[in-house]
Amino acid sequence: MTANAPDPTKPSSDSAPTAIAQTTLGTRVRNFIIVLVAIVLTASVFLGLKTETGSGLLSTMAEDAVPLEVALSNGKPTLMEFYANWCTSCQTMAPDLEALKQQYGDRVNFVMLNVDNSKWLPEVLSYRVDGIPHFVFLGQDGDAIAQSIGEQPHAIMEANLVALASGGTLPYAKTTGQTSAFSAPVTPKASADSDPRSHSSQIVTN
Repeated sequence: MTANAPDPTKPSSDSAPTAIAQTTLGTRVRNFIIVLVAIVLTASVFLGLKTETGSGLLSTMAEDAVPLEVALSNGKPTLMEFYANWCTSCQTMAPDLEALKQQYGDRVNFVMLNVDNSKWLPEVLSYRVDGIPHFVFLGQDGDAIAQSIGEQPHAIMEANLVALASGGTLPYAKTTGQTSAFSAPVTPKASADSDPRSHSSQIVTN
């Protein structure tokens, strides 16, 4: 082999740029695939969460909610929500309320009363629920101290919950947002007693 003959075991100088280009192209393709997979996974999670924010999430939250009788006797303040699975405003607020429950559930009872359940007619009538979601804030003694009607921004709900948990004055005691209309199928008798715990005897069906 002559001195000027190329060594077949070593890549030629002409093939080096090609190898680098192929390596760069391979890296770009790999990165592109990684990004694409990440986008697909993110979209799947997002769509899954959107699906869960409907009536399914409301049902799950209701199953995990504190029973009203427990909330009225455990010495903690309470956020009571009147809702229905078909209520679009309730569905819209569900993710925020679930997040707030995760944050404040150890200090505040989260109670959910389905207005389609006739069991809660005394409470529906007592608090004059004619639009949902309808929120009632109860103190540690179980007495109502404020009410909010309709969709509420996360910041407003959180500020009220912070004040409720600490026994302070709610900064947004009377707020009204978008609601889903609801009409109770009963009419209450006239009575001076507005305690929902003794209201069941005051119902007259239409």
